[in-house]
Amino acid sequence: MRPGYQPVKPRVIAKKLGLSKELVPQVRQAVKRLVKQGKVAYGSKHLVKPAFGTASTPKHSSAPKNIVTGTFRRAAAGFGFVRPKDLEVAKNLGEDIYVSEKRSQDAASGDLVAVRLKTKRTPDDRVRGEVVEIVERDTHQFVGVYFEQDGMGFVRIDGKVFDQSICVGDAGAKDARRGDKVVVEMVHFPSHTRAGEAVIVEVLGPRGTPGIDTLSIIREYNLPDDFPEDVLDAARLQADQFDEAITDDRQDFTNDTVVTIDPFDARDFDDAISLKRLENGHWQLGVHIADVSHFVPKGSALEREAKDRATSVYLPDRVIPMLPEIISNNLASLQPHRVRYTKTAVIEFTPDGAPVATELYGGMIKSAHRFNYEEVDDYLADKDSWREKLTPEVFDLVGRMHELAMVLRKRRLEAGSIELTLPEVKIDLDKEGKVSGAHLVKHTQSHQIIEEFMLAANEAVATLFHRKELSFLRRVHGLPDKFKLKTLSSFVRELGIECESLESRFEIKRIVELVRGEPEERAVHYAVLRSMKKAVYSPEVEGHYALNSDHYCHFTSPIRRYPDLTIHRMADDLVRGRTPATDFDQQSLLGEHCSEREQRAESAERELIKVKLLTYMSQRIGEEIDAIVTGVERFGLFAIGTELPAEGLIHISSMQDDNYRFDPNTHSLTGFREGNSYRLGDLIRVEVAHVDSDRRELDFRLVGQKKRAAKKTEKRKTPKRGAHIGMPDGKKAGKKKSGGKKKPGKAKGQRRKR
Repeated sequence: MRPGYQPVKPRVIAKKLGLSKELVPQVRQAVKRLVKQGKVAYGSKHLVKPAFGTASTPKHSSAPKNIVTGTFRRAAAGFGFVRPKDLEVAKNLGEDIYVSEKRSQDAASGDLVAVRLKTKRTPDDRVRGEVVEIVERDTHQFVGVYFEQDGMGFVRIDGKVFDQSICVGDAGAKDARRGDKVVVEMVHFPSHTRAGEAVIVEVLGPRGTPGIDTLSIIREYNLPDDFPEDVLDAARLQADQFDEAITDDRQDFTNDTVVTIDPFDARDFDDAISLKRLENGHWQLGVHIADVSHFVPKGSALEREAKDRATSVYLPDRVIPMLPEIISNNLASLQPHRVRYTKTAVIEFTPDGAPVATELYGGMIKSAHRFNYEEVDDYLADKDSWREKLTPEVFDLVGRMHELAMVLRKRRLEAGSIELTLPEVKIDLDKEGKVSGAHLVKHTQSHQIIEEFMLAANEAVATLFHRKELSFLRRVHGLPDKFKLKTLSSFVRELGIECESLESRFEIKRIVELVRGEPEERAVHYAVLRSMKKAVYSPEVEGHYALNSDHYCHFTSPIRRYPDLTIHRMADDLVRGRTPATDFDQQSLLGEHCSEREQRAESAERELIKVKLLTYMSQRIGEEIDAIVTGVERFGLFAIGTELPAEGLIHISSMQDDNYRFDPNTHSLTGFREGNSYRLGDLIRVEVAHVDSDRRELDFRLVGQKKRAAKKTEKRKTPKRGAHIGMPDGKKAGKKKSGGKKKPGKAKGQRRKR
């Protein structure tokens, strides 16, 4: 910024740059990106000003290296920690920055803050700092439980964002009643010198009422709600205009044998498969994806809403769709025995699974059969029992699909693709919509069949675009930070597992396979995942580390992901002989927006699963369950149930049978009595002691140890088998309905995420 620059709002910046009003939202996104990079900062009323340490900021120009920008997290005791945004800074510091309560101003968890580093460390040698500015608030709205005290109204905010209740004025504001879940807007954030103050903006309903927990999470994460009327009108217009006639401007695949494989309760079907053996012995795979772009015109209300939402949100008891159900569950859905429009990738493979050619088409299909995953697993277990149930064409097709998928899977894993086994929790609901239990999702061969074909299509389309020198929205998963890999190596060795440098992807694969099925599996796989970067959307040519792919994009789920829709539009241009319009800068902004929306959706889903599990556990106080130690800290043990996958804390103060000491080198708590030691992976027996679903707390009481996690010192040269998993783009078990509430009482399907 030039000397003498006066802070202004993003719209003024756009005007000064001579940009139209339509581009103001993109300027805001660009400014937001610069703020997160620490290059500029927000002042009062969201005015854009120089960041700390820049030439235009004389206040800190004498010691710019002492100012660090990062994300603040406040502990229940009042103090907090700041994780630097800059990876180099984080690497040099080696740890998060400790900020005392008195030095944290009124920062709340999730806020982006500027911290001045202190030369003097804490008594236990932690890096210290003090917050000098709140650069950007994570949010001003919060959800909590309303109560009254001394004639005043207060709200206890959900989670552990604040350690004190927030005053909301006179009792009965907004007609709130004791125990109601409410949404508040912060007027003054609390600090060590001032109590917080807020106003109630919405009353959600009585705490504990079915559905209120879901609504609370929707508000807490500012998720979209009902579609605007103009968007619904636009969807209805598309329905009026669409017929199932076979047209001359599309490739006709309606005579090909095509099938879909989805969860049994799915309502939208966005991918279908055909597969042939060619005369030269090669495979010809057809991946037919719902042509959503046909029903979402550029510049329309549908386009605006889909871009803003960027993704469907999958919650345990409902789905918040990216597109109205008229499109997602009907017009674009590849329903059996109906003509449906597709964007089709036809990929030719050698017998050993090497891709040799890819062609894109605007197509039409008529699905011959709708399978669910359980049916395909049953087919693979006993093919003969299915001969009479299927036409010969469909019967043979499923067999071919399994054969090629396993070839592709073997080839991918041997080439270095990394897959982690992280259990995915699914909530079971009864007829009233209440939680009746939970289970971990199994990843079977039926899931792997579809996974391999979707991965192949995504990679084939991205490779084709790259060869045509197009700039497009890729799915990027960058190389892990070497510092984090060194930390991971130390962690693995501390568990008694021999390993070489984990900078080698094949050494990571070996370790992942070594602990598969062992008590340490969850802890090791989670540690590996934490050492990786997050997969994001970007036009940068960075490749996908976990999949070991040079070029990768999302092409296969335009019903639920906006980035896929952009890829379809570019594919349509190529099919029609046009050169796709590309703008690297706009794609960068769009990629950041879509990545943020995706991360928000995933966080909301995880949080609601936690809340529903805790609500269920609150009814089981005093019950004993088997659990596995998943974390060891100075203050106690974290453990997760083996049958009911809820994770809780065993505080060291409750372990009164001995005096325990923490050994960070072995990640263990060890007592003075023989046999009294606990480390990662130990199988233990615990009792449900305390649950607070509002604060997201579950406490266990240790009953006894059942099995010691065996130390592994042997080194396998090669993994015995591949395994599923949830790396940033790992395939999940399936996909959910794309819209509306789910019917209770059924096991819920999952969407694929690659």
